Amino acid sequence: MNAPVKFTAPRIEAALIDLDGTMVDTADDFAAGLNGMLAQLDAEETTREEVMGYVGKGSEHLIRSVLAPRFAADNVEARFDEALALYQDEYAKINGRHTHLYPEVEAGLAALRGQGIKLACVTNKPHRFAVELLQQYGLAQYFEVVIGGDSLAKKKPDPLPMLTACERLGVTPAAAVAIGDSENDAIAGRAAGMATLTVPYGYNHGQPVQKIESDGIVASLLDAAKAVAAHNDLT
Repeated sequence: MNAPVKFTAPRIEAALIDLDGTMVDTADDFAAGLNGMLAQLDAEETTREEVMGYVGKGSEHLIRSVLAPRFAADNVEARFDEALALYQDEYAKINGRHTHLYPEVEAGLAALRGQGIKLACVTNKPHRFAVELLQQYGLAQYFEVVIGGDSLAKKKPDPLPMLTACERLGVTPAAAVAIGDSENDAIAGRAAGMATLTVPYGYNHGQPVQKIESDGIVASLLDAAKAVAAHNDLT
């Protein structure tokens, strides 16, 4: 752990974990899918570095952000629906192909489950892509609930996905912790009334994670599991 984590919450019974940038590095998949889309729009390719600054707010935000420097403002909206359909088709072809797990992800999930912690994956990625990715990398077995960016009327940073995950897991928000790599995760978690932890890798829209207002920064999901165990031992 980067620093001792001090939760103000009661005993933690559930963890709500982000996907892209927290469990898996998918930036190269995003870039490949977007470049397939851009080629069909006769637009300049994007790069991993550019994409990393846009990840985390859902496909719609990602596409608008990539189109903005390549098309006039009125053209972005005029071509958005076409671009979204192209992107989804392209991404479906390569989902998981260029992805890799971050260190200690599966060990962290296993440790949390070993403590009796209920797990939900709460992501802004479309639900079908999230489920496919979790299955590809052997992580689906750890999660009772998966909520995607298109599962509900609102996505993170709105608290609705967090509140819904808690309801489906049968826990109160105060007994849950949200774990993610970006400000969106922390904002959604805090608004839902739960503890929050941040991992220092990932994307966070290109901003330093130290600026995120959370209960602490943990080096990995395994360290997050250790922080939860230490807290629960005292409650």
